[in-house]
Amino acid sequence: MSALEGLVVQRSTAAQQLAAGLASRIVAGAFAPGDRLRESAIATELGVARNTVREAVRILEQTGLVQYEVNRGAVVISPTPEKVDALYTARELLETTAVSKPVGEPALAALRTAYDELVAAAASHDALRIVDVDLAFHSAIVATLGSTRLDEFYAELMVELRFYLTVLSLEDREFEHPDDILAEHRTILEAIESGDTATAVQHVRSHIETNARRVIEILDGRA
Repeated sequence: MSALEGLVVQRSTAAQQLAAGLASRIVAGAFAPGDRLRESAIATELGVARNTVREAVRILEQTGLVQYEVNRGAVVISPTPEKVDALYTARELLETTAVSKPVGEPALAALRTAYDELVAAAASHDALRIVDVDLAFHSAIVATLGSTRLDEFYAELMVELRFYLTVLSLEDREFEHPDDILAEHRTILEAIESGDTATAVQHVRSHIETNARRVIEILDGRA
């Protein structure tokens, strides 16, 4: 059975539709870690233009689900519990440091805007969009540190982090019931707004550690 069987592409937004379909199959394990995404084979099997496949693969690369390797092209990344733990440890350190001190009004305004965008994304029930906006909210948290170097470092983490959040979202189908996502982020935002740094640190740490445990559970279940 082909990993692409049953995948139908609506040509109106073909690249995005294809990227979402491929993402769901990667996360579901239809493509194994290290598998190549052969553009010509995908285009032929699904009856879409190769340029459409190429654009879909670019979208997937941005999500962290695939990466380009020399002489191999686009391949599915190979996550491990150890990689998850290392990434989430770095993430937790950055974000808890950021919320451990009072945040000024300009940074608060950016956080409120990021949260409002998350609310709008949740209403769309678009898994990939929700993940992107979720990450934007957490990037806004790190940005309160006022360090472009740390912003750049967090942006590097996000490439791989986007994969794990996509795994979590699609596996648990969080995009179908986004109220929980909104509640968690609203709790974090309210603690930051109130200036209760201890509570903000607690909520951020709990949020990150819970996500990390769930991602590791999913990966262990596929081992």
